[in-house]
Amino acid sequence: MRSFSNLWFWIALAVFWSSVSHWVLGVPFDMIQKARKMGGQAEVDLHDMVRINVNRLLYIGQVSGLVLLAFLSFFLTSMGILAFVYDVEFAQAVFLLGFPMTIVGALSLSTAKVIAAQQPEGEALFARLSKHRVITQFIGMISIFITAMFGMYQNLAVGPGF
Repeated sequence: MRSFSNLWFWIALAVFWSSVSHWVLGVPFDMIQKARKMGGQAEVDLHDMVRINVNRLLYIGQVSGLVLLAFLSFFLTSMGILAFVYDVEFAQAVFLLGFPMTIVGALSLSTAKVIAAQQPEGEALFARLSKHRVITQFIGMISIFITAMFGMYQNLAVGPGF
């Protein structure tokens, strides 16, 4: 299972981070831009969508957050051990996709809590969602860089794999 020398892995990595940065708390970024430019009904729709997704995230966190945290911790620890102790390349690829995504998930939950507590309207909401997107893009950029460096190292160290 050679992950880092497979073109599909790199395509999946690009699509994965592109999708993650496009959907801000479950709201497409073009909807945020449209609400900022046009206002009116587009802004009302955005507020409704953000309210629904924030309530959904907070509900999931309250009801099954501890179970999800335990499962995620087990999964990431297992992948980390398989990846870096037993040198399983597939586990390395999964870990390099999954670990940064947990950071984005925690950021999303934190942003949802702030939005629920402050109830921002208009430009304050746009700014909060845009800030969340920029931080997510930064995490994605760092993740892609580390994955690319590690993948290149693996491809040079392991060889072509014939």
